[in-house]
Amino acid sequence: MESAWILGAYTASGELATPRTQRRMLFGMVQRQQYRWREFDRDMTADRARAALAHLRRRVVINVAGLRFELEPETLARFPNTLLGSSENRKKFYDPYRDEYFFDRHRPSAEAIIAFYQTGGRLDRPDEVPVDVFTDELKFFKLGDDVIQRYREKEGFHRVAEQPLPRSKLVKDLWVLATKPRSSHWAMLFAFFSVFAILLSVAAVCAETLPMMQYSRNEKSPFVDPYFLIETVCTGWFVLELLLRVLTCPNRKRYFKSTLNIYDMIAVTPWFITIVTMMVEPMYMYAGWAMRVTRLLRATRALKLARYSRGLRMIGLALTASLPDIGMLGVFMGICIILFSSAIFFIEFGYESTHFESIPDGFWWALITMVTVGYGDHYPTTGGGKFLGSICALAGILTIALPVPVIVTKFDELYDRQTEKDSEEDEDEHNKGNKDDIEDSEDETLSEAPTTKETIV
Repeated sequence: MESAWILGAYTASGELATPRTQRRMLFGMVQRQQYRWREFDRDMTADRARAALAHLRRRVVINVAGLRFELEPETLARFPNTLLGSSENRKKFYDPYRDEYFFDRHRPSAEAIIAFYQTGGRLDRPDEVPVDVFTDELKFFKLGDDVIQRYREKEGFHRVAEQPLPRSKLVKDLWVLATKPRSSHWAMLFAFFSVFAILLSVAAVCAETLPMMQYSRNEKSPFVDPYFLIETVCTGWFVLELLLRVLTCPNRKRYFKSTLNIYDMIAVTPWFITIVTMMVEPMYMYAGWAMRVTRLLRATRALKLARYSRGLRMIGLALTASLPDIGMLGVFMGICIILFSSAIFFIEFGYESTHFESIPDGFWWALITMVTVGYGDHYPTTGGGKFLGSICALAGILTIALPVPVIVTKFDELYDRQTEKDSEEDEDEHNKGNKDDIEDSEDETLSEAPTTKETIV
């Protein structure tokens, strides 16, 4: 209407407006419209500020030992069964003074746990956080058993199917006695005798090769020889131990696939080989390849100590896990041996004092030089050969040093896993023992409680 009035070209007195008057009236209208837009923009800015403040108040502030995070409630609600995802679960950690949720927990693990909510379930352990500490944090924030299990499998803790125990109480007690040394005092005593028999058998194998001990042997009647008697006693204990495990084992197919159990069976074979040899020819037990093989098998009984030593098992597992790296080391060593033995042969070729008549003669020298042993039976005599020997020694040091950190890292990982596994087993046994005590106390309470008829009487 105002624009139409202006275009009408009439003033307030009803006279026709001049062009100058029309320009003034139009300019005043534009100024009034701009003022109104400023008022509208000011109102919208206040609304946006109020909306931003309301949105800010909706955010959930998480404080983990001084490290603060601000998250949307929808982000935490992705996992409602967790501690942070449920408002009911986290309300006991709410600080009304600071308007935040405070957790006095491990600070370096907090970022990974918050990232679990932000990424929709991806969980990565920080390198500086130990496995057991991070696992405790996951349990505290209640991320769930399935999430923890996936994380443990990612770290290498593969789930092992639990071996069921025998149903019979007697068979179960015998199986635990023979396989779990830390289960009771009797099991520890059983393990002590086993270790003593292993050490005694290995010591007898070593002592009977001494020249001074050869005079005390009874060659006419080998069945009363003191070393044979020691071997008989030790083998008898090994057979008893093996039969006890085989007869009480709940899964014999799985039992015979174990490496330690295979060592147990190998440990009893030398005695039977010796008996067969003495029955065929009594004097044959002191010479020949049969006796050498028998003594070698008896010396391998030291491997049985791995059943009672966690450190030996860790070394074996670390070497097994590092087989690809050890194979790579063997390939590099083989290539270097061929190259340096060929080079030393052609450098020393034609000299009368040379120790290298062919390239295979240089294999031993190259290997001993690369491992920095240097027996001195083969050595270069020329200046070029000595310079090549120096390069060979340096190359050997570098080649051997490459896979060592890998093996050490594998050992550390396996040691951490085994330590955590042992702690979990101890915790399970402790919880099981408490549960059995509670059940026994409940049974005693029920047995002591009077019946309804007795109460009425």
